[in-house]
Amino acid sequence: MPERRKFSRVMYRAPAILKQNEQSWHAHVLDLSLKGVLLSRPDNWQADPQHTAFSLVFYLHDSDVELDMDCILVNNCENYLHLYIDHIDIDSASHLKRLVELNVGNDELLHRELAQLTDPMKEPES
Repeated sequence: MPERRKFSRVMYRAPAILKQNEQSWHAHVLDLSLKGVLLSRPDNWQADPQHTAFSLVFYLHDSDVELDMDCILVNNCENYLHLYIDHIDIDSASHLKRLVELNVGNDELLHRELAQLTDPMKEPES
């Protein structure tokens, strides 16, 4: 099966707060990319199945840097939630880019992924 992902995922563990309307849940970020986040599914998970929009907040380790993003739930598994980053403020995006940059370890790959973010119709180069 060919790989469909266009963005590199990096392992990152951090506590997070996932919100939908007036509800909120404690979860853990397991990995992330420039366009998505994998979370542990909260024990008390009872989200509104009619709405897939969520707000996600987590902090970078050993800092007060908060990453805040609007996400869409794309997959709800038994133990995991797969979220697509629909909107992210410029400060959070800068920190996310830097986090991925430090963990990908390949400048060429990172620049290709950043180009893909700014031009989603552009096909990735082989």
